[in-house]
Amino acid sequence: MSAAKSESSRWQRFFASDLWWSYTRSPVTLGASAVLAICVFCAVFAPWVAPHNPLDLASIVLMDATLPPVWMPEGSSQYWLGTDGQGRDILSALFYGARISLFIGLASVALSLSMGVTLGLLAGFLGGKIDALIMRVCDVMLSFPSILVALLINGVAKTVFPNASENLAFGVLIVAISLTGWVQYARTVRGSTLVERNKEYVQAARLVGVGSLRIMRRHVLPNVLGPVLVLATLQVALAIITEATLSFLGVGVPPTNPSLGTLIQQGSQFLYSGQWWITIFPGAMLVLISLSVNLLGDWLRDALNPRLR
Repeated sequence: MSAAKSESSRWQRFFASDLWWSYTRSPVTLGASAVLAICVFCAVFAPWVAPHNPLDLASIVLMDATLPPVWMPEGSSQYWLGTDGQGRDILSALFYGARISLFIGLASVALSLSMGVTLGLLAGFLGGKIDALIMRVCDVMLSFPSILVALLINGVAKTVFPNASENLAFGVLIVAISLTGWVQYARTVRGSTLVERNKEYVQAARLVGVGSLRIMRRHVLPNVLGPVLVLATLQVALAIITEATLSFLGVGVPPTNPSLGTLIQQGSQFLYSGQWWITIFPGAMLVLISLSVNLLGDWLRDALNPRLR
């Protein structure tokens, strides 16, 4: 009973907070949340929401290839947004493609977040040679474009594992994006940790004999997560765009399990022949997801900034 009361009181405090008030008073944020929620719902529940299964080769009719959207003269009511060059339903392919893009984006951000926060805490709290070493590694990683690093890792992985499965291809793509994304988290957490480690509560914990790892985990980490959450929200959109770029270049996810970038790449081959819908709709889906995430990140950055309250 007490647990239920504490849970309800926690929600009551949240709905009475400045963060919730700022969220409900921003029409742009509410609109971005609605668009993102629809995209995420369609992506997560694609097997039940999509009218067709674009991954089932037995259900694809080659005679229905390159059909235009339903509102055009030659459109079919079975395919609202038309079909691609293989006869796959564009609307269903968008749901399944967004599912893969969101998974890779969230997974790569989660891996980057864990790496960057850990290394940033160690660098800021311990200092000395560890701080210098981690920061020099960050400087080296920042000197290489993220796309170039991802292309290099992907090429090495395909050389070492020429007959790799699709699951390994997803893993390589996530690692390739994460290796360039952790630097921003590490530098942000290091700067906040340098401020927090000299405060009174850290000194008091040291006086009573609390270990450094426990201080970093239980005391310093909760106080440096604010900027990290804002950065992670913005990095999700960047990770999704990076994945789409790699897939467009042909080094991303396999064509048998396409993402939004793969769909755009395949549709670009039909763009000049008049089948614009094959590439325009996946591109619009990618723009909607990225724009919605960026708008939410901008709102969260302003809402958590005490100078703007």
